[in-house]
Amino acid sequence: MDYGMIGKIEKAKRYARERDRIHFEAFTVTFDGENNHHTVKYQENVWQCDCDFFLTRGRCSHTMALEMILEGMIPQPVEE
Repeated sequence: MDYGMIGKIEKAKRYARERDRIHFEAFTVTFDGENNHHTVKYQENVWQCDCDFFLTRGRCSHTMALEMILEGMIPQPVEE
């Protein structure tokens, strides 16, 4: 492995520890639910999921799981 790549790997490790450097703006994931696959989107601090529960409640187990995984990396939802 060359010295340039070693330096990049070390920098990547530092960036991974400094999570406050990362700011999510938008992403889409496929979530393998217990019954079906679901598409979960995050854009402009707003979650969206195609499951029936989310459509009626505005939150679901899929979005809440991603909130837990990304804790500290995305703004927390406003409780109503």
